[in-house]
Amino acid sequence: MAVMAEPTKTPVPRDEQAELAARRRKRSIALAAVLGGLVLILYLLTVVKLGPALFDRPL
Repeated sequence: MAVMAEPTKTPVPRDEQAELAARRRKRSIALAAVLGGLVLILYLLTVVKLGPALFDRPL
């Protein structure tokens, strides 16, 4: 039975690391914006569905 060797990790140049980090950051910001938009849509749909009775109920 053959044992698989770990792949060798080649060092990534600094300029490429910076580019990868920038891409990762942009992707994270886009994902946060999409999730925030979904939360806002669900909140607004809930308020619309409950209607004015939402604000007329006793506390």
